[in-house]
Amino acid sequence: MRKILIFTDLHYVAPGARIGHLDPDARFREGLAHALAQFPEAERIVITGDLTHHGRPEEYARLREALAGCPLPVHLMIGNHDCRTPFAAVFPDTPRTPEGHVQHVVDTGDTRLILLDTVDEGRHEGLLCDARLRWLDAALAGAEGRRTVVFLHHPPMPVGFEAMDAIGLANRTELLALLNRRGNTCLLMAGHVHRTVSGVAGGIATTLLKSTCHQCPIMQPGMDAHTSIDEPGAYGILYLGDEGPIVHSEDFGTGARRNLSYA
Repeated sequence: MRKILIFTDLHYVAPGARIGHLDPDARFREGLAHALAQFPEAERIVITGDLTHHGRPEEYARLREALAGCPLPVHLMIGNHDCRTPFAAVFPDTPRTPEGHVQHVVDTGDTRLILLDTVDEGRHEGLLCDARLRWLDAALAGAEGRRTVVFLHHPPMPVGFEAMDAIGLANRTELLALLNRRGNTCLLMAGHVHRTVSGVAGGIATTLLKSTCHQCPIMQPGMDAHTSIDEPGAYGILYLGDEGPIVHSEDFGTGARRNLSYA
C-alpha cells in the first residue's frame, strides 16, 4: 500500500518560547525524524494546519528550517492559529487560489487528495466561503474517476466536546451536502481538536489526529477549549490500498512506546 504521513497542529512559537513547558520545534523535529525512520517508503507529507501558535513570520521561519532537507514532498495547510500573509511570505511556493486561499489538489494513483482552507482569519471557528465551496466542487468534479480524500483543519462533525464544537466548522452542513452530491469522497481528515477521534460526518468516514505538541484531554462541561495536557505527540499514516484508505495514528516521544515481555 502507498503511505502518506499526516501531521497536524504543530503550533510553532518564536525561538526560546514554549507552550507550557513544551518546545513545539523539538517535538515536531522528533516526530518528523520518527516518521521518516519508521516509514521511509512514504511518498509525501501533509500538514493540516495550525503550523504556528501566533501566525508570526519568525514562527514560520523556524518551521521552514525544520523542513529543510526533508526527502519527501511536503504539502502545507493553515489553521485558525495561522495568518495567510506571513505564511505566504515564508512559504511563497505553496499553492494558493486567486482569492488567496491556501488549498490545492494532489493526484496519486487512483486517489485525489484535496487540501482545503477552512480558516476564517481572526476567528477560531472555521468557515468555507462561497469561493472555496465552488473551488471544492470543481476539484471533486475533476477527479476523473478517482476516489477523493479531503483534508481540512476544522472537523466536519461535532466531537462531543462542548468547547471544541463551539469553534468547529460553522457551515459544515453546506460542505457535507456538496460532498454527498458529488459522491466520490471516501474519507475526511482533520485536526484542530488535538485528539485522535474517528466518526462519521454526513455518512463519510472521518478521522481527526493528535498534535505533535500538546493534546486535548477528555473534556467535561465547562472546560475551556485551550485546556491541554502533556501526552506523547503523534502523527498519522494514511494507507492507500485497493479496498479504500486506512488511517493509523503513531505516538512518539517519552512514554509513547515500551516493549513488554509477557507470557
